[in-house]
Amino acid sequence: MDRRSVLRGGLITTGGTALALVTGGQASALARAGAPGLVRGGRPRLTHGVQSGDVTAREAVVWARADRPSRMLVELSRRPDFRGAHTIKGPVLSPDTDLTGKAFLRGLPSGEEVHYRVRLADLDRHLTSAPVSGRFRTAPHRARDIRFVWSGDLAGQGWGINPEFGGYRIFKAMDALDPDFFLCSGDLVYSDGPLTETVKLPDGGTWRNIVTPEKTKVAETLAEYRGQFRYNLQDANFQAFNSRVPMLYQWDDHETLNNWYPGEILDLPQYTEKRVDVLAARARRAMFEYTPVKTARSGRLYRKVSYGPLLDVFVLDMRTYKSPNDANNSPTQKDGLLGAEQAAWLKRELRHSKATWKVIANDLPLGLVVPDGTAQESASQGDNGAPLGREREIADLLSYAKKHRVRNMVWLTADVHYTAAHYYDPSKAAFSDFDPFWEFVSGPLNAGAFGPNALDGTFGAEVKFVQAPPHANTSPAEGSQFFGEVDIDAHSRALTVRLRDLNGKTLFTKTLNP
Repeated sequence: MDRRSVLRGGLITTGGTALALVTGGQASALARAGAPGLVRGGRPRLTHGVQSGDVTAREAVVWARADRPSRMLVELSRRPDFRGAHTIKGPVLSPDTDLTGKAFLRGLPSGEEVHYRVRLADLDRHLTSAPVSGRFRTAPHRARDIRFVWSGDLAGQGWGINPEFGGYRIFKAMDALDPDFFLCSGDLVYSDGPLTETVKLPDGGTWRNIVTPEKTKVAETLAEYRGQFRYNLQDANFQAFNSRVPMLYQWDDHETLNNWYPGEILDLPQYTEKRVDVLAARARRAMFEYTPVKTARSGRLYRKVSYGPLLDVFVLDMRTYKSPNDANNSPTQKDGLLGAEQAAWLKRELRHSKATWKVIANDLPLGLVVPDGTAQESASQGDNGAPLGREREIADLLSYAKKHRVRNMVWLTADVHYTAAHYYDPSKAAFSDFDPFWEFVSGPLNAGAFGPNALDGTFGAEVKFVQAPPHANTSPAEGSQFFGEVDIDAHSRALTVRLRDLNGKTLFTKTLNP
């Protein structure tokens, strides 16, 4: 990031994806709902900290939100004191994007720690905000040790930010490991999960939530979906973590509503808008506005993020292309989770990947049975037989990987609100045309804990470890909150997975050799 590379255009920024304008009525609603776009007194202010994401060897995304229309300025330096820093002009943060914006950085130095500092410049006066600092490590061109963490599910089942509990404490435990990045496995918000100020606990105590207007009902409008993200970003632990650890984000169902699929029409009294496609479009826009995701012009969420010669991360989208929830037992179904285009992309990228480890981030577990009433939400349905329904798409992918000698695939997921390690053994499977692999489950970050779920035998899945709560919907105060850690050793190239609890205690360890 020397001056010469900047002047040559090696480091450039652009604003976020173009979005439709907010109408005057919507802008008024945003102001009433806590989006103070008309604040004019004093200097501008960053309202929810800073975030970085989708960091590779040469690129990164930096995110911020303002309290009024203003220009985002990003200072970059190799030094924490910002000596010799260069200032990059980012986008104007306007009500069109709820005053959020992203600077897309290119031409970064590989394998180094980069410090950044975000300021806001007032559009009308020569005033700038106080800076907010962050940092990230770019991916190396040569092999070096890598560490990252993963989990999902934040503020679900009525358990929100409780200051008496210490807020979202699990982010402190993850931050203490100093990971290179955080893989968010979905359900970063619970748009379908209203909060109440108090919840009675089994021991007679009281859980006390911070509650904002948007969290008093299910989200339906764009302003309400935006408010779900603003709610979680209030937490000091989450803000501090975001400033130090870049995110790889994928979504799941609760960003929109529980167990949704395209084309669904709701029969729920709490929703006045019954068309899930309308709700999902609003949720998707809010999600792109509030997360540090670098997206293709198509708005596609699935992507490969390369992190040096030892690791490629394949971030899947198992929601946008999902088939309707039914018995999931069709003998002819070709897809149901990925869709034809994403499945073809995944096969192609896996086959061409030269990284030692191929980590696949699947927001829905492969072998766990997840019912949706009398229907099935998951890939599997629990019959332990030949692949049916959505299992056929998974079988085709696994068979392709074996045929083309795709080695060292590891699957990471969340979704079910407990932690587990599953080994998929073709010698014990109803469908055996695949190489053995591991799937690790973790979560929730701060939500009700459940499980364990039944495990389907179609792909020979075996439970090697599980820790779940004693009863359904235990609160974070009862301890069943989990995250996973992955370490890759640069010398041996071995990958080690640790499943950890709320306080960072290791519950299970598995080392895999390439």
